[in-house]
Amino acid sequence: MNSRDEEPKVGNEASAQGSSRSVGDDTGNSVSSKPRLKRKSEAAQKKGTKKAKKSRVARMAPLGYTVHQGEDMLLIVSSSRSEDTQWTKPKKGKKQKKLVKDKKILVQKKKKKTVRPKPVLSQAVVIEKEKDETAPLSPLAASDNRWGESVPEEVLIHIFHMIVVQDGAVPFLCRVARVCRLWHTAASSPALWRSVTIGHCWIEPRRSQLPKTEKRIKDTLNWLAENRFTQLQDFSLCHWIRNVNHAVQVVSKFSPHLCSLKLSHCSGLTKMAFDSLSLHNQSLQRIDLQYSEFQVEGLLDFLESNGGQIREILFTHGQKIDRLLAALGRGCCPNLELLEINRKLDTKLCELHVCIQGLQMACPKLKTFRMMNVIPINKNMRGVESSCGFQMLEELSLATTSYGFTSDKDLLHILFGSTKLRVLDLRGCSRITPAGLANLPCSDLECLFWGLYFSSSIWSSSSSPKTGLHLLTQKWASTLQQLDIANQIFTEEDLECAISFLSQRPETLRSLNLCGTRITQAPLKSLLGQVSSINYLNLSSCRYLPRGLKRIYRDQEDIRQLLDKLE
Repeated sequence: MNSRDEEPKVGNEASAQGSSRSVGDDTGNSVSSKPRLKRKSEAAQKKGTKKAKKSRVARMAPLGYTVHQGEDMLLIVSSSRSEDTQWTKPKKGKKQKKLVKDKKILVQKKKKKTVRPKPVLSQAVVIEKEKDETAPLSPLAASDNRWGESVPEEVLIHIFHMIVVQDGAVPFLCRVARVCRLWHTAASSPALWRSVTIGHCWIEPRRSQLPKTEKRIKDTLNWLAENRFTQLQDFSLCHWIRNVNHAVQVVSKFSPHLCSLKLSHCSGLTKMAFDSLSLHNQSLQRIDLQYSEFQVEGLLDFLESNGGQIREILFTHGQKIDRLLAALGRGCCPNLELLEINRKLDTKLCELHVCIQGLQMACPKLKTFRMMNVIPINKNMRGVESSCGFQMLEELSLATTSYGFTSDKDLLHILFGSTKLRVLDLRGCSRITPAGLANLPCSDLECLFWGLYFSSSIWSSSSSPKTGLHLLTQKWASTLQQLDIANQIFTEEDLECAISFLSQRPETLRSLNLCGTRITQAPLKSLLGQVSSINYLNLSSCRYLPRGLKRIYRDQEDIRQLLDKLE
């Protein structure tokens, strides 16, 4: 075999030697081949100094056996391991390089996929496997695999309702509807879509929208209105600057049971949206337009035609608001129960001209009246005198973060007939005196907020101590649940006397804010020892208390520890 293998090699050497010999032509002259080889080398030098690429020799795959020569025989021994006999998935993308002897070049060919046979299972294993597949599942295993199908739809709806109350219907119900058919059916229940709040789910607020994004928003809103909002009662839209008219029109068209509409930090609401509300929503009772820009003429037209059904109106002070208050004073909303007017905190302090007498006559059912962060100025009407006042009023708020100009006379002018008042918020109204509060006709006041929160340090240093707090606690000791007198400078004796009246009702008081006052340890110890119902106590910035006690206490256990320290 060795001699046969060497024959091609010898032939190659002979041919190589013959190439260096002279070759005779027909004339008998000999022509040497060496000058021709020289010309080739010169031509190669002219082309450049590129180095010739060496041909790669493919590595041969290792053999799966070895040959051993014995005395009388050849032994072939397999070199594969037992792990190699197992079937493995063939690797893709490998190429095999094959050397072609005739052309002496490398040719790349794709390696053929070789699938090794799977290991053959024994008969016993096959029989055991068939038994496992045909054996019925245990009740526990079956319930684990099909737990979603076994849960009743009513239970899922109840679970979804608890989450919707806490986190809202959108986008929670839209996401769980993709889990399975049962969840989709439960999430589509109209009972879960009665209150919906939609914010900016697609892009950031106040950012421009691409045409495709705007189309997606409209299509999504149209689909929700047609398929989910049939039983909608409460709808809120937040931070929309475009498509507000489209959203209100679509919702009003497909939601005949709509009772409440809230637009927060929105802009672009025009008369078209109010006309759609007037046409399709005869049960709308609440309109909340706080911190939103809207067309006042459209709202006035809506109130003129549908004002009898409106119970609550909330809006922010802006241009042409006086016209809206004038319309309310003329009686366009006779069943109004809540009226709230506020101001943006980043704007300047503004005056609000309001006719209190006109509102008292036009809105006899008013229960909540809030004018916050504005300066209310009473606008008297000639020939109009109200002798009844707000007889149904339960809450009045004149709170402001800046200096308030409301006096005792102005307060009595609003509340002279409000015997059912429960909540009185006068935060920032520094001109109100204890004597003016004691003259109010309400005898069952539950919450009194009378703290000062504007430059309290300057106010405390330039003002003289007040007296008369005991008049308030004596009058409302049996009903007062929350009292806030933060940064009010009453004398130590007056505070001690006022606290003594509060201690007579140990099960009434719930919250007490004494921040920045001159409270001392003795009346505080007497109050906490007798009143066990307090769950909030603010003693921060109280200079007459020792260190370590001047902080906020938020539960009864924390207050008990404070009482132990005082003792």
